[in-house]
Amino acid sequence: MTGRVHSFQSLGTLDGPGVRFVAFLQGCPLRCGCCHNPDTWDVHGGTEYTAQEVVQRAKRCRAYWGKEGGITLSGGEPLLQRAFAAEIFRLCRAENINTCLDTSGCVAAQLCEDVLKNTDRVLLDIKYTQEALYRDHVGCEMQQALDFLSYLNEKKIPVTLRQVIIPSLTDTEENVLALLGIARKHPCVDKIELLPFRKICQTKYDMMGIAFPFGHLPEPDSARVEALRRLLGEYGG
Repeated sequence: MTGRVHSFQSLGTLDGPGVRFVAFLQGCPLRCGCCHNPDTWDVHGGTEYTAQEVVQRAKRCRAYWGKEGGITLSGGEPLLQRAFAAEIFRLCRAENINTCLDTSGCVAAQLCEDVLKNTDRVLLDIKYTQEALYRDHVGCEMQQALDFLSYLNEKKIPVTLRQVIIPSLTDTEENVLALLGIARKHPCVDKIELLPFRKICQTKYDMMGIAFPFGHLPEPDSARVEALRRLLGEYGG
């Protein structure tokens, strides 16, 4: 089983519990205005690896994982390569390696059963809490992510909700409280992460000769992000 990988990160600390080996899979159907990795969009890009090669690379870092660490599949959108992701996680389960899936939930969960049956945690991006913002700045419907979350809840797969805090779009108390409401309706959610919008990806857009849709927006004030995080209560731990 082979798939296309954009890059690897050996010791990630922001991609799930503990210290993790992160494989960024190639290909994404979305065009989020805040995307940091436009170089992952092309499904024909990246480098081809077998699932076994990915797991072997991950195992080299095992000594650093501690009790909580493991492997995270990110992207791009890793569920565009469902069979590849499923094989990686199957091999991980056989090796007792903790697995984490970082996804937008834009692919129907029913198509991803082979991946999810060996997934220990899902990092689910709820990019906005308004359908209009999804339509204008993502490229899929908000309902797709909510349906994905409902499936995870049904299967009792632990979930961390994630959202980028973008000035003028998601940096309001109303938005964060709406995100909190989504979490409370789904017992599988035990954590919410608010990630500050960053513009270090501007150079990638410049090199690719394309416009960064949110290049005109400022990065959020750190005090504002912390104030919003305090609204999360038990989900912010």
